[in-house]
Amino acid sequence: MSNLKLFNDFPEISSKAWKQKIQFDLQGEDYNEKLVWESPEGIKVKPFYHSEDLKALKLKGATKNTGWRIGQGIFSGNTKLANKKALDAIARGAESIQFTIPSEEIKIHELLKEIDLGQTDIYFNLQFLSSSYVISILEATKNQINKVYLNVDIIGNLAKNGNWQFNLNQDHKILDDILNLNHTQTLCVDVALYENAGANLIQQLAYAVAHANEYLNHLNDKHKDTLKRTVITFKVSVGSNYFFEIAKLRALRILFGTLAQEYGALEQCHIIATPTFRNKTLYDYNNNMLRTTTECMSAILGEADMVINMPYDAIYHKDNEFGERMARNQLLILKHESYFDKVDNAADGTYYIESITHQLSTKALDLFKQIEAGGGFLVQLKEHIIQKKIKESAAKEQDNFNRLDKILVGTNKHASRLDKMKDNLEMYPFVKTNTRKTLIEPIIEKRLSEDWEQKRLKIE
Repeated sequence: MSNLKLFNDFPEISSKAWKQKIQFDLQGEDYNEKLVWESPEGIKVKPFYHSEDLKALKLKGATKNTGWRIGQGIFSGNTKLANKKALDAIARGAESIQFTIPSEEIKIHELLKEIDLGQTDIYFNLQFLSSSYVISILEATKNQINKVYLNVDIIGNLAKNGNWQFNLNQDHKILDDILNLNHTQTLCVDVALYENAGANLIQQLAYAVAHANEYLNHLNDKHKDTLKRTVITFKVSVGSNYFFEIAKLRALRILFGTLAQEYGALEQCHIIATPTFRNKTLYDYNNNMLRTTTECMSAILGEADMVINMPYDAIYHKDNEFGERMARNQLLILKHESYFDKVDNAADGTYYIESITHQLSTKALDLFKQIEAGGGFLVQLKEHIIQKKIKESAAKEQDNFNRLDKILVGTNKHASRLDKMKDNLEMYPFVKTNTRKTLIEPIIEKRLSEDWEQKRLKIE
């Protein structure tokens, strides 16, 4: 087969020739006005892409992806129930478990009881900051320490809650104590917060890198000998702009690798991906399953290391076996029936995705440089510049939703008036306001359809 010249009868057509043919068919209409559209990030998308588009990009050779893992998130308020749930999820196909731990009262040995750490990666979301608790985690997992991700993110906590856990100095001291334990998979950057609050793709990438730069700076100052070993984990939310979201994750790896080179740090990062919270809807909730499917596909093709799906009813139902099983089964189907685990780096060399990846990377790098020139990420958080920019982007997207330029099927378009939800709410599905004193303005996550849904609930 390799000797057959299958395409000798088909002469190669240049990009210029394609464009001329399109312009002829437009019969005088303006090519740019009719066929070129612009994304919210200012990226112009052409109607076709050609191999010539890749020549100027100077692409590096493809790196082999190590494969993606199916994750399950578990809130661990009750140790025994969380352990039981984890064992059940693993038996049903989960390959990684992410435990959210609310207090130091949760006993690690009980939480991990009978879990085979040789087969299952364990991620921790600690809702507190404690070096002694981290020591207990490392002691309980010392035989499989490479399977444990601590996900410590003191800056992410500040951005989300408006306050340090204790104060700036004490938080950094505890962080240093944890870093001195020499566990390579300790630090995390919560990029999902920015996406779920309404930041556009370029902002997400720039803030992710600027956020990570604060940690690399800290390592370079106080833990320089660990730079080559430290793996930084990025938590990323993936939206429904399918190809752009694939490009976003690929751009994140490129940008972080470029930044890490400057420090002589490990250029590899670890990406946890989840579907976005922002476009999920209360009414016609089955559409959420369609949304999460394409979002998980983007995460996989964008080369995430671990994907945790969101149950279709997560915004209004408490944790339940059915919703979580459906979410996990979506990933199992993608992996074992759709063969999304059979091809490494599937997006490499695709004209369109490579072009978007390059543009996102370039624009995000420019914004990152502006942030650093303005004092860095922490300074701009404290001056409320980051919050202001995210709110501006969120307001623009909200306006597009309100004007029906951005469609969520079943909500602002094709909504069923027979759909009733008032009696199905087990949780409050809207932003909760809790007036309190904070050091900085917190970054607030909010769904696009919240205001519309609140009005509709009142007239049911």
